[in-house]
Amino acid sequence: MNCANSSKRILVTGGAGFIGSHLCKRLVEEGNDVICLDNFFTGSKKNIEKLLDCRNFELIRHDVTEPILLEVDQIYNLACPASPVHYQYNPVKTVKTSVMGAINMLGLAKRVKARILQASTSEVYGNPSVHPQPEEYWGNVNPIGIRSCYDEGKRVAETLFFDYYRQNHVDIKVIRIFNTYGPNMNADDGRVVSNFIVQALKGEDITIYGDGTQTRSFCYVDDLVEGMIRMMNSLEGFTGPVNLGNPGEFTMLELAEKVLGLIGSKSKIVHKPLPADDPAQRKPVIDLAKKELDWEPSIVLDEGLRRTIEYFRGVV
Repeated sequence: MNCANSSKRILVTGGAGFIGSHLCKRLVEEGNDVICLDNFFTGSKKNIEKLLDCRNFELIRHDVTEPILLEVDQIYNLACPASPVHYQYNPVKTVKTSVMGAINMLGLAKRVKARILQASTSEVYGNPSVHPQPEEYWGNVNPIGIRSCYDEGKRVAETLFFDYYRQNHVDIKVIRIFNTYGPNMNADDGRVVSNFIVQALKGEDITIYGDGTQTRSFCYVDDLVEGMIRMMNSLEGFTGPVNLGNPGEFTMLELAEKVLGLIGSKSKIVHKPLPADDPAQRKPVIDLAKKELDWEPSIVLDEGLRRTIEYFRGVV
């Protein structure tokens, strides 16, 4: 691990999670003084254990639903369970994490005059009636469904960010993350990439919900982290929201077949009923990210899957 001298003081909430751990590693290697804050509901110390010996990395066990006083220059607010299995386990807590977490982090940013980035989600678009999804689309979200705790929690967080920006002049950045995958994903988080890989490695049936024609766009985590950092350090006044994701679109059947082929698994594909409010299509328009951040993903799905499969071979 390259532990360099510090430059910026950066707080990453949810820093021991899948995406947060990759972000912390990158920020530490760039020489920033990084504070990782996590309550370890879905995050794991294994994800950040190699950072613990770095003098410019600090770990704090804390829940963002409670205020915290720190002196920082930048805040990446990632704290929130992000897979249906985890955010539906305690939906009230999920809403609290999104809403109260945003209020507490925005309050901190206001006090110390820090720039703050909100990791929002493509789920704010719900089951979209517009395809692909541009940032101008307001979404088609069920406010009382089983996914609402996450979808609406993230939508309210965006509302709070823009209200703090307009009312209190807090320096905000908002990104909307589309499906992301890579090492450090939880093996049991219920997300489609990890599900398929783990099932194929174990020789179990690969579970597809519905007929498998629903689509997703898959962004490798390194590409996403690059986009997040570019957004954080973009010109003041450019608030977003900005879509960050890979516009390559694949059906669930196509993804399953790719995973089976790369692993050489004999697993069979089985179909189960589609969960309520599961989006039929998901694909980002990334023109704004290209224009304002000079960003677009560079890692194709096959290469990203190979790296992810290699990681999971060591953990399942």
